[in-house]
Amino acid sequence: MKFIVTRELGKLARWLRIFGFDTVYFSQGGSGSLIIQALREERIVITRNQRLSKTSGVRTLFIEAQTVREQIKEVYARLRIPSGSERMFSRCVLCNLELERIAKEQIQGQVPPYVFETQQDFLRCPCCQRIYWQGTHWGNVHQMVKEIGPPWNS
Repeated sequence: MKFIVTRELGKLARWLRIFGFDTVYFSQGGSGSLIIQALREERIVITRNQRLSKTSGVRTLFIEAQTVREQIKEVYARLRIPSGSERMFSRCVLCNLELERIAKEQIQGQVPPYVFETQQDFLRCPCCQRIYWQGTHWGNVHQMVKEIGPPWNS
């Protein structure tokens, strides 16, 4: 499932990427460009813009929820995304590209010494070169998932 998320839902776009969904954050350009990209790339438009949500010919999801937690639940429930569809931490939250495993030796000097000493598994974005590992953010994300509860049961 691929999404294109409009500018007013930037936090939701980031969380969908964290969950592993291919999510374009459309922050610049007009609705015509957004629709063309959605059709060309077969993406579902996720928006809070009522006019855009009524565009025919493109699949859209109008988000009513105000908080990102409730927005995530709404996406899962309304699109009937099954549990286990997530591929947590498989995409760059900045670039949206799939992360690649990288050997620990290749990132020496690119992460803090403590991280290098205590972590074994690393991922890198092939575009921006950002390096990911199971740090405190990993636990924070899992805590968020726990707080949200299973959104597919909403």
